[in-house]
Amino acid sequence: MNFLRRRFSSGDLSGELRNDDELNFTRLNFTKRGPSPSAPSSPTKTQPTAGLFSSSSSSSNQAQKPAYNKERCKTLLIIDDQHTNWNKYFQGRKIFGDWDVRVEQAEFSEINLASYSDTGTMVDIQVTRQGTKVVRSFKPDFLLIRQHVRDAGEDWRNILIGFQYGGIPSINNLHACYNFLDKPWVFAQLIAIQNRLGHENFPLINQAYYPNHREMVS
Repeated sequence: MNFLRRRFSSGDLSGELRNDDELNFTRLNFTKRGPSPSAPSSPTKTQPTAGLFSSSSSSSNQAQKPAYNKERCKTLLIIDDQHTNWNKYFQGRKIFGDWDVRVEQAEFSEINLASYSDTGTMVDIQVTRQGTKVVRSFKPDFLLIRQHVRDAGEDWRNILIGFQYGGIPSINNLHACYNFLDKPWVFAQLIAIQNRLGHENFPLINQAYYPNHREMVS
């Protein structure tokens, strides 16, 4: 239901972080830590606790150690604009006990990929940070999509299909992301639920669908 609220409860389509419920990390064996962030620029600070998803022992140790252990890390690709620095949320955190989380963040427009049925998905991102162009290639272990796959100007479903083809797990399900590209398709699924449960048990606001504007006039 978090996904439904995030997609349809707000008219803000700018891609900035909203004040919704916590991200659902349970599919990746994360342990939820504290309340959700209240603003993109001020991530919530939490105290380290035991669990599959924990932070390092002290801030001084974080300053001395590298951001992640290259030999024991999982790569999280976050697709979002640069209004939110997601590194702050995962810095010093661990998954599966002692695996570091390596964060790669880019927008859909900065991503190229190739997916193979036997070896998975290889991603190239070309980003500009503080006037410097940076190009990196890597294989993501899981995804977090915070940017709209399609809007009035762009359609990035080809990138979404590439991730699905490579079988990359995503915090927000890729199948759901694809189905939610078209609201009439979503409402069609709701109608099917209503037909199964009954109008009284699953009420919906009556709507009409037209394949084009000419049918609306007639």
